[in-house]
Amino acid sequence: MDGAALLLVLLVAAVPLSAAGDAHPGYSDEGTCTVGADLRRLEEGGGRGRIIDITHAYVPDLPAFATGAVTGPVVRLKESMADGSEYNLSELRMECHAGTHVDAPGHINQAHFAAGLDVDTLDLDVLNGPALLVDVPRDTNITAEVMKFLNIPRGVRRVLFRTLNTDRKLMWRKGGDMSYVGFTEDGAQWLVDNTDIKLIGVDGLSVAAFDYLISAHVVFFKTPDIIPVEGLKLDDIEAGIYMLHCLPLRLVGAEGAPTRCILIK
Repeated sequence: MDGAALLLVLLVAAVPLSAAGDAHPGYSDEGTCTVGADLRRLEEGGGRGRIIDITHAYVPDLPAFATGAVTGPVVRLKESMADGSEYNLSELRMECHAGTHVDAPGHINQAHFAAGLDVDTLDLDVLNGPALLVDVPRDTNITAEVMKFLNIPRGVRRVLFRTLNTDRKLMWRKGGDMSYVGFTEDGAQWLVDNTDIKLIGVDGLSVAAFDYLISAHVVFFKTPDIIPVEGLKLDDIEAGIYMLHCLPLRLVGAEGAPTRCILIK
């Protein structure tokens, strides 16, 4: 390499990447990496509030949908190091509608089920966003009159309904109790006709009261736009506005799925 060529190489090497316009956005004009500092700020709480887990733990005595019924063992250790295996390996076995879970449109609508509207098609934009937590009068199911009383404004898309179920700690009991509070048919119809709610969160085994189990679901699932989230843990949380995040398992072909739900305040 002659002297002129060597000088050209050295000059090019001395030019900062940012001067060439192709610097990585994580670097400043001086070439100093800022990604680490940005991540540290986020970890220290910048842009994030307090996380509140509203998911019930999946345990063998979690109440199931029958009087006195429980889910039974959910996780089984298929391979065990204590028994001589080189690793521990668990397998999961449960109903898709046990514990904290979502309902997909095909749950009680065969046309939606046949059209493939399963859990994997649920809109994550609906499952994640601002949500309103409200207290339902404690002496009633969620009827049309209750919905009128709650006076939820238009534009609110996600509402969590805390009911007598939380006070009675029904989701903490060892065995299902069919006296849980839920929507009646007229309550479901009022919600569909008079609100913009697309995510309905409840603190019981089902979004629908037992005496209206099919009829209220039918109202909600006439169109595939509403997502019920059932079995939420709403103990000791103030009513108000939160950021809600619900992420169901991507179970292709399933009409329901276990879901991890959190609130951020």
